Amino acid sequence: MKIKEIHVFQKDLPIKGGPYTWSGNSLHSVDTTIVKLISDTGLVGWGEVAPVGATYQPQHGPGARAAISEMGHSLIGQSLLAPLLLNRKMDNLLNGHNYAKTAIDVAAIDISARHYNIRVCDMLGGAASEKLPAYYASGIGDPEEIAELAKDKAKQGYPRFQIKVGGRDIAIDIAVVRKVWEAVGYGIQLVVDANRGLTASQALRLCLACKDIPFVLEQPCSTIEEILSIRAQISHPIYLDENTENLNEIMRAISLGVCDGFGLKLSRLGGLSKFATVRDLCASRSLPHTCEDTWGGDITAAACLHIAATVQPHLLEAVWTAGSYIEQHYDPKNGIKIENGHFKLPGGIGLGITPDETLFGAPVASYGG
Repeated sequence: MKIKEIHVFQKDLPIKGGPYTWSGNSLHSVDTTIVKLISDTGLVGWGEVAPVGATYQPQHGPGARAAISEMGHSLIGQSLLAPLLLNRKMDNLLNGHNYAKTAIDVAAIDISARHYNIRVCDMLGGAASEKLPAYYASGIGDPEEIAELAKDKAKQGYPRFQIKVGGRDIAIDIAVVRKVWEAVGYGIQLVVDANRGLTASQALRLCLACKDIPFVLEQPCSTIEEILSIRAQISHPIYLDENTENLNEIMRAISLGVCDGFGLKLSRLGGLSKFATVRDLCASRSLPHTCEDTWGGDITAAACLHIAATVQPHLLEAVWTAGSYIEQHYDPKNGIKIENGHFKLPGGIGLGITPDETLFGAPVASYGG
């Protein structure tokens, strides 16, 4: 079974009640790139990538589509039953650009799973869990606002709540963390995420001021070196997110002992195939991690759930998807939803969703056919 056609769509996903804000950034809508693969046997697979723009990280929507255009024609005829060879082919065609390759990798695994009449999670090793914990991420806000939000999400059954900090007076961030702790206590796991928005001294001040509050500190500073400089002075667990650009950077972080876990993004790693490698690497060191992506719709959400289902439950921190923040499902019947703070693994074969293609309009690019 080989790739016969590749169709690329672009769609804007408005943020409900936007903008969504974090550490000096704001987001009103998401530019998502959707890939439809068609095999020479007539099967269809879907992939997606939705980077949040060039001011947060180098990846952005137009860049994803430009990168796919560099590979598209040369991928026609490539086997869909050999995902390793497909990924090597993409790496030979284009240096870097993991995020763009993600959409093709996910679509290829979706179509392969449909060929074998199994779920994507079974292609990735098998589901250890059918019910998966979700987490909710706040935007930047004042202490009372974020504390009320945390209480509400705890009541809804979320096991994990992420507080966004950074990009302002650190005293306000400290007040937010303390107010949230007063509101929810041990009722929900807390994560304080700076998205690289703190200096080393600010991160140290935050942790010392909140030494009595149990939380995970996620990506406080821009570089691993900054984090290493304060690592021994902080008692809170440290997770990396933005520094996990590829397998090599994750191996470096583990070898340096700079972190206690990861916030792993599907499109940073380059797709489900490479995510599975990182999953196993983390398991070898008993390092917990999330399964998520930057943003995106039901296709991205389903992919994140399928890889999350294969993680050892005690190492799966939680899953984040953008569904709570955007307006529309691609699959009105099987769109990914949260109930009582948890996701249910999609049923059916492949990713378990069938997008309504009319929502995407005409392709912005096509290859093969």
